[in-house]
Amino acid sequence: MFVSVRPPADALAALDAELGRVRAIAPSGLRWTRPEQWHLTLAFLGEVADDTVPALTAALDAVMSDAPMTLRLAGGGCFGTNVLWVGLAGDVHALRTLAEAVTAAARGVAVELDDRPYRPHLTLARAGKTSADLRPAAGELAQIVGPTWDVDAVHLMASRLGQSPGGSALHAPIATWPRRRRGPA
Repeated sequence: MFVSVRPPADALAALDAELGRVRAIAPSGLRWTRPEQWHLTLAFLGEVADDTVPALTAALDAVMSDAPMTLRLAGGGCFGTNVLWVGLAGDVHALRTLAEAVTAAARGVAVELDDRPYRPHLTLARAGKTSADLRPAAGELAQIVGPTWDVDAVHLMASRLGQSPGGSALHAPIATWPRRRRGPA
């Protein structure tokens, strides 16, 4: 399971269009995530027992805020020699604060999470077990500046490995928390 935000279709389409030049210079053999799976993970929860899900959902409900948050997909890079990603701009501090609250809520109901610092990003491709020189592609990703968008919801998702086309994971919503949109300035 994981808790995430999904950018809107127009932001994802703009990103997909930008990735043509990145894919052209990226090493062969990368496993690219499909646009329908693109999301911003707030917390990766791993395996969660079925009997824990109601308490987890209630704990998450208690920390959700509907305060408006505006983001854009912008910049990017690589994590070592294995992952290409695109970053965020905008209300990133608010997103980090929400991710910290989600993590604390999950831990409060005995969901074990790793202690890595939160790095807001959208994963685009993985090199797998072999390493690759991702620096040229990362340099192209650093130039990306997508359209701004309001976060409209936060989702608790179940990931069912191997259940989507090509053997990738199927992401299914378990719970959704709507958020307010910003009004005219």
